[in-house]
Amino acid sequence: MDLLDGHLIPAVDGVAFGLLLFVVAAGLSLAFGTAGVLNLSHGTLYAIGAYTGAELSDGTWGGLALGLAAGTAAACLAGAGLSAATAPLARRGHLAQALLTFGLALIGGDLLIQVFGADELPVRVPEALDSSVMLLGHRYPAYRLCFIVMAVLLAAFGTWVLTRTRMGAAVRAAADDPQMLAATGRNPRAVHTGVLAAAGALAGAAGVLGAPIIGPGPGTSENVLMLSLVVVVLGGLRSLWATFFAAIAVGEVQTLGVALAPDLAPYLIFAAMAAVLVLRSRFAEPTAGHGPEDPGPDPVARLRSRLAGRVPGSRVPARIGRLPGGAAWWRAAPLLVLLVVLISLPALLDAYSISLAGSALALGLLAVSVTILTGYAGLPTLGQTAPFAVGAYATANLAEAGWTVGPVQLALSALAAAVFAAVVGPAVIRARGTTVLMITLAVGELTGAVVNQLKSVTGGADGLVGFPATRALWGGEEMLEESELYTYALVVAVVAVSVTLLVLRSPAGKLLTGTRGAEARMRASGHPVGRYLLVAHICAGALAGVGGSLMVTVQQYLAPADVGFEIAAFALLAVVIGGTTSVIGALLGAGLIVATRDWVAGSWPGHGPLLLGVLFVATVYLLPRGLAGLRGGAGSGPPSGLPAVEDRSPSAPAQNPAGKVSP
Repeated sequence: MDLLDGHLIPAVDGVAFGLLLFVVAAGLSLAFGTAGVLNLSHGTLYAIGAYTGAELSDGTWGGLALGLAAGTAAACLAGAGLSAATAPLARRGHLAQALLTFGLALIGGDLLIQVFGADELPVRVPEALDSSVMLLGHRYPAYRLCFIVMAVLLAAFGTWVLTRTRMGAAVRAAADDPQMLAATGRNPRAVHTGVLAAAGALAGAAGVLGAPIIGPGPGTSENVLMLSLVVVVLGGLRSLWATFFAAIAVGEVQTLGVALAPDLAPYLIFAAMAAVLVLRSRFAEPTAGHGPEDPGPDPVARLRSRLAGRVPGSRVPARIGRLPGGAAWWRAAPLLVLLVVLISLPALLDAYSISLAGSALALGLLAVSVTILTGYAGLPTLGQTAPFAVGAYATANLAEAGWTVGPVQLALSALAAAVFAAVVGPAVIRARGTTVLMITLAVGELTGAVVNQLKSVTGGADGLVGFPATRALWGGEEMLEESELYTYALVVAVVAVSVTLLVLRSPAGKLLTGTRGAEARMRASGHPVGRYLLVAHICAGALAGVGGSLMVTVQQYLAPADVGFEIAAFALLAVVIGGTTSVIGALLGAGLIVATRDWVAGSWPGHGPLLLGVLFVATVYLLPRGLAGLRGGAGSGPPSGLPAVEDRSPSAPAQNPAGKVSP
């Protein structure tokens, strides 16, 4: 009884927190389940409401009402604007939406800081609510009890609108059968805009009412977004009641769970998210292919003919390492040009810029590993920073233990990352499309929780610094100069990229692209598709581990932010910038991101997120096929940009023919 009595307050806090998450997640579920928009800026909509409500709060009922009206209206308008922003991406799939909305979140977050300041704003509630009441013998904040009542009323009203009104019927019809909705005289586009505006309004209202619970400040939007994604995944998209109970469960884990099991609680939420997604994917038969039905030849037959070196209409034998003819040299020309530029950088740049170039090479290897999974295996990932972190922390700890020889660090870090990828791979390779994004996101967040908790290995939130520098060879001196570190990074990157290109040009690489393009037919012809994808996942993990090791060597320090969600999004953006199947494009994309974040932003301090957000948005709109698409190369990806990693239908052909590999 004493134990129950002692944890009563955290339990009630969990209900309040869960109801707050429910209101936010209901809007996210509405946007994704009905409007079909994967909105990674939903946390920013919450922040708009929270900042507005906090700014207008003056301790009176009028101030609360004004803040609620203004915050809800502002977020509602932002949601309507999001509808217009995502309209051109209707046929591009959820990956393009995710990148666009993440970029908008970066822009919105920067603008909110410029308007309201970087400090957490205090929130003043009416005097009648700024007190405590007795709850089963305990004093409890009156505002939180009032919020619980308001959240329940808001949830009940939303459920009534969706299930009992014509407006709700139109919303459900827009999700189930938009053609039939149009036949009734309603405009699906208007309904789509109304749904996103309503989703924004829910997030804004939650922000105003929840500001005294989760105050507006740095990190608020990302925290709310992540928890809301967990709630939507656990509750599903079909039932608001399931979302309600999932939100309460997450709220209890965040409050009561921390009180009862502080060491275990950080892992529970994202572990549950990953488990639910994996279980759902187990009940869904994997399918393959992209795009419309292909009237042309069977992709499997085409694949077999390529493996035999007899591709109809092609005079290029499919053999490793041979580049006959002008066309092959033309494909290799960008790689040679890039190599010349990279070699000449130390003579052209100052020490700081050279250091940035080394960091770009490390991020570039991470991006190449994402290219392998997203572009070739068809598994879009937001969690490749997990093996990247394994490689990075392995190198830092090896250096602490006196293992400072570079090749040894690289080999052991790659091995550790490959083992990690082999362990989590079976949970990833069964799923497809958006489910893969969410599973890998959960894996990345779980890895981040381990980084913050396992302080003896990772240093926790403080990170690692002060470990011995790397030596390039046995008996060599420690590399301390920026030019030495850059040269080492360049050599490692050239070797890693060369091996990657050779593998992708080999029969194994062609089998992988065939798997992505015509999975059902590959399975029907007896190919072990699951094994191919697992091997690709392990190899990509090893390459990410090399990138993490290289980052530690170049930076000489390691912080949790270096392996967080933002870096995962940057790596995916680098792939989109370059073209989803272009290895060189991924490297160029990584270089552009580092230059924008650390070099260009240096001329405009404090606006790095804004510049990166603009880069995200511009890339999605202006480069639907990436840089490789500008020259019409094989790395340009499918014609409509990024659908190739979103959905797979058994009858659809490969849009990137098997064996056509871009450097």
